[in-house]
Order: sequence, then structure tokens, then C-alpha cells
Amino acid sequence: MTTEKLIDLRQISSQDLAMLGMTDVAYVRSKTKDGVTVFAIHSADGAEVAIVPTYEAAIATILQNDLEPVTLQ
Repeated sequence: MTTEKLIDLRQISSQDLAMLGMTDVAYVRSKTKDGVTVFAIHSADGAEVAIVPTYEAAIATILQNDLEPVTLQ
């Protein structure tokens, strides 16, 4: 990475920083709905965008939409 690129990253605004990854990644969180465990797909900002019945379906949905599934720690 060049010094010029590092300078650009250090001067990024809070809003631009928050938008990093918004169109690139998604994560999955399990939850209970009507007594059944389902899997919610969330965008990088935490917004729930879909609910699917299995973890495998969640990952497949993320990949089909050209997103990268990420793991939360």
C-alpha cells in the first residue's frame, strides 16, 4: 500500500467509514420466530434484510447476491 493511499484512509470521514463494506458483506444471526429457529441475514450496518429457514440457505442467499458472508465474534 502506498503512502498516498494511507493518507487517504486516515482522512476518511465518519460517514464514509460507516459505509465501508455496506455493499460487500452480510452476516447471519439465528433467532426464534413463532417458536421456530430461523436465520436472519443482516447487512453490514445491522439491518435485517431477509429471514430463511436454515443457516445453509442464509449463506447461499448471501453468495447468490454477490456478497461475502462474514463471521461475528
